[in-house]
Amino acid sequence: MDKILVSPSPHLHTKTSTKSLMRDVVIALLPAVVVSVLCYGWSELLVLGVSVASCILLEYLITKYLLKKLCTVCDWSAAVTGILLALNLPASTPWWVVFIGAVVAVGVAKMTFGGLGQNLFNPALVGRVFLLISFPTYMTDWAKPNGFIGNFDAFTGATPLGIAKEGGVAAIESMDYMDMLFCNIGGSAGELSALALIAGFIYLLVRRVIRPYITLSILATVAVFSGIFWAINPAEYTDPLFNLLTGGLLLGSIFMATDYVTSPMSNMGGVVFGIGIGVITMLIRYFGAYPEGVSFAILIMNSVVPLLNKWFHAKKYGRA
Repeated sequence: MDKILVSPSPHLHTKTSTKSLMRDVVIALLPAVVVSVLCYGWSELLVLGVSVASCILLEYLITKYLLKKLCTVCDWSAAVTGILLALNLPASTPWWVVFIGAVVAVGVAKMTFGGLGQNLFNPALVGRVFLLISFPTYMTDWAKPNGFIGNFDAFTGATPLGIAKEGGVAAIESMDYMDMLFCNIGGSAGELSALALIAGFIYLLVRRVIRPYITLSILATVAVFSGIFWAINPAEYTDPLFNLLTGGLLLGSIFMATDYVTSPMSNMGGVVFGIGIGVITMLIRYFGAYPEGVSFAILIMNSVVPLLNKWFHAKKYGRA
């Protein structure tokens, strides 16, 4: 039987729980989920279904039969991991590849460390990066959507970042930024509509699920970094608005960089954390081999979180 630890006062009582927080994250993700399903149709439904079901089932089996602990799937964290993993994948990803990603996300990145609250890296991103390295063909198959609504003539078969990486700034001059806001660009399901992700961000702020410091510091860093290079040579480097609206920047900065477990506890630590993510993201986008760098940037900065928590302390009771 586990020991019962009683901490000294003061004790804070709140109605907030892990379950309520995770449920709010799911609600915030619904606009992006709805947009992805409407645009990609049955293929995206399959990816979402396999991802969420696999994450929940794997966590249940591992918790009950390997760790022999109380089942934790009812706290919604496994569902959040499944949704985020699905939104980071192309809609054309085969179901068995999605399942492997779920095994890595839940079985390796989360449960190996002891479960929710003990993992060092964001589980969904670990699964996504593992699949990107192991199955690059599937993970870069940006098929044009065949969904339930809309005319997708404006869609390209590749992401805007990929087009810019291959063809330079001239290749994206015809792109309309309104397309990036209203789900008319190619990419993973989570890249389709910046507006849907922003709506989720506003909901999380209103519900006080997340603090804005990390997200805003990432976006500000990306804007400043890209703005400097764009001002120096606009013919070679993409502009700030393009970098803010494309790729997984919004999805990563809103829903994954702000993960309670893998982000700093203090506000100042969160700002430094966000600046690091923004800088690494732009270094990879401009000078790296991959067109996108958000996933790698967040995982790299996840490893720095223990140091940030040590360097930047939150105020203690009775301290000025």
